[in-house]
Amino acid sequence: MANTHHAINYVELAATDLQASKDFFGGVFGWTFNDYGPDYAGIRAADGDGEVGGLNPAASAGSGAPLVIIYSDDLDATLTAVRDAGAPITEGPYDFPGGRRFHFTDPGGNQLAVWGS
Repeated sequence: MANTHHAINYVELAATDLQASKDFFGGVFGWTFNDYGPDYAGIRAADGDGEVGGLNPAASAGSGAPLVIIYSDDLDATLTAVRDAGAPITEGPYDFPGGRRFHFTDPGGNQLAVWGS
């Protein structure tokens, strides 16, 4: 995977319970991971070339952190999957210019969003 100058290169999420976070993101979004022992898991890129982020049990989630937004081809199906996985929906879904989105809280306490058309 090539790195791009001044582009976001990696997003790290707090994961107080690493296995719960891996189960959640793997089950809802199909993410896969590179395990680096019990203290870190890298989030593999969708195309399998490198990593796009990580789950860090040593980090703490908090309000005011950057918002990670995930794209979905089927927002309603993703909303159902997030709810079925037990994650609280904190906003929406709502319309915005360009599509619809909702926000949720993951098992580590991070707020994320999903958008689609």
